[in-house]
Amino acid sequence: MTPTRKHLISLADLSDADLRRIVARGVEHVKGVATGEPLSGTVLGVYFRKTSTRTRTAFSSAALRLGARIISYGPDDLQLNTGETIEDTAEVMSRMLDGLVARTAGTTEELRALAAQDRMSVVNAMSAREHPTQALADLTTMAAHFGSVDGLRVLYLGEGNNTAAALALGLTRYPGTELHLRTPAGFGLEPEILVQAKHYAAQSGSLISERHDVLDLPSPVDVVYTTRWQTTGTSKNDPDWRTIFAPFHVDESVLATSPGAVFMHDLPAHRGEEVSAGVLDGPRSIAFDQAEAKFHSAKAVLEWCIA
Repeated sequence: MTPTRKHLISLADLSDADLRRIVARGVEHVKGVATGEPLSGTVLGVYFRKTSTRTRTAFSSAALRLGARIISYGPDDLQLNTGETIEDTAEVMSRMLDGLVARTAGTTEELRALAAQDRMSVVNAMSAREHPTQALADLTTMAAHFGSVDGLRVLYLGEGNNTAAALALGLTRYPGTELHLRTPAGFGLEPEILVQAKHYAAQSGSLISERHDVLDLPSPVDVVYTTRWQTTGTSKNDPDWRTIFAPFHVDESVLATSPGAVFMHDLPAHRGEEVSAGVLDGPRSIAFDQAEAKFHSAKAVLEWCIA
């Protein structure tokens, strides 16, 4: 009998226990504790309609190291381009694949249509609204670096994009955490995401706040986090957006407000825009450890979904 597969479309789909389990398993992979090939005999599809360095490499390498075989699809490889429905595509793929990692940069509903079957796991490798596997990598990075996520204070500067949305939906599930979002006016979190994150915060005893300025930055914090100003697969309607974003640049003066903080960035980075070279390449940056953690976290996600 074909086992029922689990899907990861949004962090909101995970129970608190499952969220913690995936992050803890990711830390085990970071530390080299987890071994073996639990996905031996399985086949994973890797479908990316948008560019990717870290996420695509992480899941492809993770699948291979866990013993799976992979089939890679580019943006023009599927009959979706000729009018086949996504439901028919999912029905066919689910009869041949054990899992599908998909970056559409489209709607979450598109991914849920792919997941409307129980034979093939579907992992959201980034949609327009949320980047759940990035947040799992971020939480894994924090847990590995600090020993625990509970109680951490995080300052996020920049656009309220899909990375920020996922971080908000993940970090607020951990007791005592604080997430201070400073986003440019007109470029904040989607209201529904903020409402959901505040609901989690009320349940866990954490805190989330969002302001649209860089005055009176909270200090001290444990993590200063930013992302690329031009989110993958998107464009901005306001021609003056760079001027609007300029105050949210992270440089040495921002880190100086929290002498013990580490710096995180989901990459790719544009030195001189959202972050200075001195911060990104400096001794307090763990951005490239964070990128590596995406690989370890991907192993944990695939194990949870398929193994």
